[in-house]
Amino acid sequence: MKYVHVFLFLLIGGIVACATPQDKAYEAQEKVYKERLRLVEEYKKCMANAGQDKQKAEACDQYLKAAEALK
Repeated sequence: MKYVHVFLFLLIGGIVACATPQDKAYEAQEKVYKERLRLVEEYKKCMANAGQDKQKAEACDQYLKAAEALK
C-alpha cells in the first residue's frame, strides 16, 4: 500500500510541476512586457535629465527604440 501512495504522490507531483506551453508563452510575454516598461522608464529619466540639450535627448532615443523593438 505504501508503494501505491508513493507512486501516486510522484505522479501527481510530476503533473503539477509540468508547465504547459501556454504557461511558458505567458511567462515569456510577461518578461518582454516588463523589459519594455523598464526601457520606457529609463527613457523618461533620460529625457528629464537631458532637459533642453538636444544631443542628450537624441542619446535617450536608444531606450525608446529598444522598447519599440520589443513590440
